[in-house]
Amino acid sequence: MVVQGSSDVFDQVLAQGLCVDCGACVGMCPYFVSYRGKIARLFPCTLPQGRCYAHCPKTAVDLDDLSRIIPGLPYDGAALGHVRTILKSRAGDRLKNGGRFQNGGTVSALLMCAMDAGLIEAAALTRRKGMIPEAVLAGTTEDILSCAGSKYMAAPTLSTVNTYMRRGGRRLAVVGTPCQMTGLAGIRKNPLDRPDGYDPVSLSLGLFCTWALDTRRLIERLDDRLDTREVLAMDVPPPPSNAMVLTTRNGIVSVPLDEIRSAIPDGCRICPDMTAEFTDLSVGAHEGEPGWNTLIVRTQTGEELVSRAVHEGFLTCETMPEASCDQLRNAALAKKKRGLETARKTGRLNSETPALIVDDSLVEALIGQEAP
Repeated sequence: MVVQGSSDVFDQVLAQGLCVDCGACVGMCPYFVSYRGKIARLFPCTLPQGRCYAHCPKTAVDLDDLSRIIPGLPYDGAALGHVRTILKSRAGDRLKNGGRFQNGGTVSALLMCAMDAGLIEAAALTRRKGMIPEAVLAGTTEDILSCAGSKYMAAPTLSTVNTYMRRGGRRLAVVGTPCQMTGLAGIRKNPLDRPDGYDPVSLSLGLFCTWALDTRRLIERLDDRLDTREVLAMDVPPPPSNAMVLTTRNGIVSVPLDEIRSAIPDGCRICPDMTAEFTDLSVGAHEGEPGWNTLIVRTQTGEELVSRAVHEGFLTCETMPEASCDQLRNAALAKKKRGLETARKTGRLNSETPALIVDDSLVEALIGQEAP
């Protein structure tokens, strides 16, 4: 990977509309900030190489390179990435009265178990203030519970990782969407071989994501329907609903997805990852059974935490029906093909200034693959 500088991040990502506000470039220097859902470069920087470029999930990301970091295996293009097992899960009896969960509460349960066991000291999470997503460094179980619930918007979560590393912190858990976890893998790699570089992450938890929304664009599309400062919760129920449901202080508002799809950043449209493959564990809603999650176990670290969480009553797990696994693989494969096709058509795959680097023969095999 040829690492460039902040001017290249600006030209290749920000100016091209590819930024997903993950925060990987924020918190290391005074040049980049995140404000109300957007990354902005305040001043030009003349450094020819920078961590801002090396960490960004939309600049020359070599999927094989990241896959060899975590889960530690070559990238083979499998629809779900490398998988040890797939389970149904939800918060166990120990958390029954511990908080309100949008789905099964699996992420909160796992984090609370890890913190209770001393496996982590803090967690990089996202919460929402009205419609504005905020990066949070959670240091208590109360902090963790305050971040429960889906946001559906791009968020600068990784900025807290950079801040945590500046303090020399370790044993960090990070929860994020596929693009955020791609950026996190780049951070953990220490691509510039800096002597002060290190991996602070003890646990990575990915969130299933088909797309996220640009915060400012979404607010613009909702302003004539509701006071976005009064939003308490957000949900996108599974088909056939085809709507975003917003719970506000004044009631429930349903907005057709067709009216907000234009708020999806272009960076989402070239993403080939639905299930956050570069993580220890990945979690999503389990369609057809409210109150349950789908849990993908990818690494030994993830496997050991799930086992502990079940044993100590933080988590309940059941075998995932094969039909549900097939449905998940088909959806993930569809996104992988869409992302690679769009990246190729727009000149962002294996090009002179690529967003993605994937073996050409693997790309051809994936794009030509049909779902069973």
